[in-house]
Amino acid sequence: MNSTHASNALSGSRRRFLRDAALASTLAFPFIHRLPVLGANARLNIASIGVGGKGWTDVTQCDSENIVALCDVDDRRADAAFKRFPNARRFRDFRQMFDQMGREIDAVTVSTPDHMHFIPAMWAIQRGKHVYCQKPLTQTIQEARLLTAAAAQKKVATQMGTQGRSHPATRRDAELVRGGAVGTVSEVHCWTDRPGPWWKQGVQRPSDAPAVPSGLDWDLWLGGAPERPYHPAYVPFAWRGYWDFGTGALGDMGCHLLNVPDLALQIREATRVEAVSEGMTAESAPVTSTVRWDIAARGLRPAFRLFWYDGGKRPNPSLFPGRALPENGVLVVGDKDTMLTNYEGGASFRSGRTYADFKDIAELFPKAGAKEWEHAHYAEWIQAAKGGPKTLSGFEATGPMTEVVLLGNVALRARAPIEWNARKLKVTNLDSANQWVGHGYRRGWHA
Repeated sequence: MNSTHASNALSGSRRRFLRDAALASTLAFPFIHRLPVLGANARLNIASIGVGGKGWTDVTQCDSENIVALCDVDDRRADAAFKRFPNARRFRDFRQMFDQMGREIDAVTVSTPDHMHFIPAMWAIQRGKHVYCQKPLTQTIQEARLLTAAAAQKKVATQMGTQGRSHPATRRDAELVRGGAVGTVSEVHCWTDRPGPWWKQGVQRPSDAPAVPSGLDWDLWLGGAPERPYHPAYVPFAWRGYWDFGTGALGDMGCHLLNVPDLALQIREATRVEAVSEGMTAESAPVTSTVRWDIAARGLRPAFRLFWYDGGKRPNPSLFPGRALPENGVLVVGDKDTMLTNYEGGASFRSGRTYADFKDIAELFPKAGAKEWEHAHYAEWIQAAKGGPKTLSGFEATGPMTEVVLLGNVALRARAPIEWNARKLKVTNLDSANQWVGHGYRRGWHA
């Protein structure tokens, strides 16, 4: 762990973390204690934190509501949103936004780099705001557990930014797995072409320190991360490969590719994780990796194994013969058949069967039209905030799934198999690996 990070850590021991987790799940936060009830036709007052890049999509997909505040640390990246919503108040620091406008805000979108998901999202939840947060939900397992508990305690509407989970084909694929189309599932395989041409991993920290570009507040961009000089190697996008800011290819794409498996099987409570990689450094996630989780039985669903491949690696083609595997994909292997799908659904079956062969399997999830599904992803959150049904990407579902994804990064960094106690959030066979279960924050930053 970086010494600066460690010296300013909020939780320096397992005992402190467990105490914090208990507080998050059992104590009332000293802010707003009763949420306003809005009618279905009322408009939410939404504040958006991070409005460039993916944040642009998130704020514009919510433009049926009142966009009352825009917060971004980079004036250039935020310029399009500033022009699109000229009446929204502008901020660089979300803490000032909450201090000045807290009573005027109903809901918040968080579309920042991974290392700054938890702090603003927790600030919002503590103040009784509904939260839409990009994936992965948090940077660490500890943060995911705390954020999920806080959202449940405050009873706010939540949604993680896995848009493909709202695709009608994704939901149908999950229904088919639940309905027995492939039989009893023994293995799930997920893979991605990231990082490669998308961004670099297996890199060292840049040694030079160029001037900070005009319009970028570098200190606010760093937020709770350890202090370091600005470099274009991080901003605006390649931060994903650095441990201090991102979660690598696994964190970026894992929550997407688990859309179908999680809806169908509930990805929870891994008991053991093994990982091998190439090119990983102390600064950066690996160039390629392969990870295997043992997922415990849950209710009537038996235990199974989950596999991950990135950097161009893929499963053994014999699992789905006769067809080249795509660059990103999911295989759900059962004792009756194998499904090939993706993060936006669209199943093929090893047996050659098609959707038409499964008309007797009941539909369980609401479905938008083939052209409206991405907007429906945001509309479901907005309606949940107004008292409608819970979203399918709410933190109560995606928080535990994020924990499993991020546990893969713990195993990668540990460079050894790890045994996991999900209830205690603890690696039980290798204590040194627990340093990556959570982390502290730079002085002045806290949730």
